[in-house]
Amino acid sequence: MEEGGFKIEEEEFLACCGSSQFATEMAKSPPFSSLGEAVTAARDIWFNKVDVTGWLQAFSAHPQIGHTPPPSSHSTSAQWSKGEQSTALATATTSSLQELYQWNAKYREKFGFIFLICASGKSTDGILAELKKRYPNRPIVEFEIAAEEQMKITELRLGNLFSTKEKDPSPGNVNPTVAAKKVEAVKTQTPTRTRPPITTHVLDISRGSPAAGIEVCLEMWKGHQPRPVFGESTTGGWVFQGSSTTNSDGRSGQLMNIVDAVNPGIYRISFNTGKYCPGGFFPCVFIVFEIRESQKLEHFHVPLLLSPFSFSTYRGS
Repeated sequence: MEEGGFKIEEEEFLACCGSSQFATEMAKSPPFSSLGEAVTAARDIWFNKVDVTGWLQAFSAHPQIGHTPPPSSHSTSAQWSKGEQSTALATATTSSLQELYQWNAKYREKFGFIFLICASGKSTDGILAELKKRYPNRPIVEFEIAAEEQMKITELRLGNLFSTKEKDPSPGNVNPTVAAKKVEAVKTQTPTRTRPPITTHVLDISRGSPAAGIEVCLEMWKGHQPRPVFGESTTGGWVFQGSSTTNSDGRSGQLMNIVDAVNPGIYRISFNTGKYCPGGFFPCVFIVFEIRESQKLEHFHVPLLLSPFSFSTYRGS
């Protein structure tokens, strides 16, 4: 431990998350004085600085659920993977493992990456049920869910890593349950969010790539009526919240302040698709959605899929 905190090497962060971008950014950070500081930095780097390629690299570093890590995998990461899957393997039967293998193969064929879930404490039947539940998702939806699961795994492993720094036991002997409790304790002490509660992401499926350079605007309904009504003028009812332009990964910058609880109400995200594709069928696109009181602590991601003939969206948390 150095003065001011733990100095952790890039290779150690790579064991926590298989993305080299993530590990490099974490290693460049000042020494962390606590697990809470490390978790906060990790969330910011993973969701705001690591690109799609980095996410896929991290996914591919995991063994398929029910499989042992390959010999070429990072030794510490492989040990942690065994611990995380210990409950699943202990509750598995020959038939449940066979079914899990079959569904894993179907999932990978559909989405192009392995099924990712924070498996610590989960039974084989529970994992299989979650896999079946997520399988019907559209690829962009499932990609976001997998990224969230990767972050859960990363936080758990950061807890393991800090335990080794404090006590210096063998990484394989760290109890995943104890590490999980540490991470949960940290979450209650640190801000819930490291990114705005409303985000967006644009993919151009006609080109098979993220849509960069699209102007995006976020507004909130503040009209005299509780909500906008179809067929009636909404002039003056929308209040500007923020704007940005999508980057090379198709993600917009910060559209609103980072707050734990978003104000309930009607929101509208506008996309300047006409500037992105002059002469296209849609000169602009508006997505209107409502955040209820019971949802104010959730994260709302509003991706937009562009194609020559259609646009489709999904609101997830």
